[in-house]
Amino acid sequence: MALETSLAAPAPVRQIALAVGQWVDRLGVVWVEGQVAQVNRRQGTQTVFLTLRDSLADISLSVTCPRSLFDALTPPVVEGASVVVQAKPTFYAPRGSFSLAARDIRTVGLGELLARLEQRRQLLAAEGLFDPARKRPLPFLPGTIGLVTAPASAAERDVVEVARRRWPAVRFATRYAAMQGPRSAAEAIEAVRALDADPEVEVIVIARGGGSVEDLLPFSDEGLLRVVSACRTPVVSAIGHDQDSPLLDLVADVRAATPTDAAKLVVPDMADELGRVRQTRDRLRRAMLARVEREQHLLAQLRSRPVLRDPRGGLVERSDAVRELRDRARRALRVRLESRSADLAHQRARVRALSPLETLRRGYAVVRDEHGHLVDGTARPGATVRIRVADAELGATLDSVTALSQEDPA
Repeated sequence: MALETSLAAPAPVRQIALAVGQWVDRLGVVWVEGQVAQVNRRQGTQTVFLTLRDSLADISLSVTCPRSLFDALTPPVVEGASVVVQAKPTFYAPRGSFSLAARDIRTVGLGELLARLEQRRQLLAAEGLFDPARKRPLPFLPGTIGLVTAPASAAERDVVEVARRRWPAVRFATRYAAMQGPRSAAEAIEAVRALDADPEVEVIVIARGGGSVEDLLPFSDEGLLRVVSACRTPVVSAIGHDQDSPLLDLVADVRAATPTDAAKLVVPDMADELGRVRQTRDRLRRAMLARVEREQHLLAQLRSRPVLRDPRGGLVERSDAVRELRDRARRALRVRLESRSADLAHQRARVRALSPLETLRRGYAVVRDEHGHLVDGTARPGATVRIRVADAELGATLDSVTALSQEDPA
């Protein structure tokens, strides 16, 4: 039941604290899973104070445990261990603090850890976080390599030295994080996010040396796996040795067997690349020389042909042929013109024979009256007529008109 308070009648602090304590006390016993972030043994007390951290979120709870229960645990609980705690939630009113009063603590054994990791692997695989289609290719020669590792670690030395030995001009942007313990996953997440936000970083390498399954648990942390999966920058996992296989290897774009192998995967070897450049240059030179020799041989073949060896020889032959064709054309044209001239003269003679002028030349004449009409037997004596002969026109007057019969040939 909610407390009835108001501005005029506020509740004192003790009443609120007691009310909260009563509500918390109503909670039953719970089982809580987490990672031991801190163990504090105070002198002169029979209580051990633990800090239990959530494996995904940045949330922690205080746990109080009787010393007798804590000392009897086998194997002993150390910082970074995964545990399952049976506890009763309590609220300490004088300080207003919330804690869990442990009644039983069980460390998560190796078999149980592996079973939990397998269950987590199956769940993430079902979500598609391990899908090969999500893998991004590594750049051929990254300008800046992001490195997440422990400060002054052998893994950092291996990656940096091998990479610079292979390509001296390579640059590193290093973000340090704990590679073991309860803070490892959170610090690694922060480092990966910082490098992924840097536009100059083209690839991220997460490197650490080998270790036990418990030591490598932070690199199977679900929060870290999801951050790596969401990165826009390709990520290389170089955790442990070849036989180690945290879940980060499945989420990362490339899995390296060791930190040294990661450097070899990320950075090309300058000596090898120079060798390839020399080989390519030699192949280009040989191809170019072969092409020039082939073209020279073709040019020599063309020059050896008769038409190119003596270009004027062909012209002389073609000139003779042209002259012969020209003479033949002239002769054919002459014959054709003579034939057409003869035909034209013949046709002209035929036309001329049919002309009235030729009839007049044979002695005939055409007589017309003064109006231009032909004169026939109806003309009257004394009429004026004009007589057309072959080469002249005569004027005359009719003295008489004599009619002739049709049979009279005159």
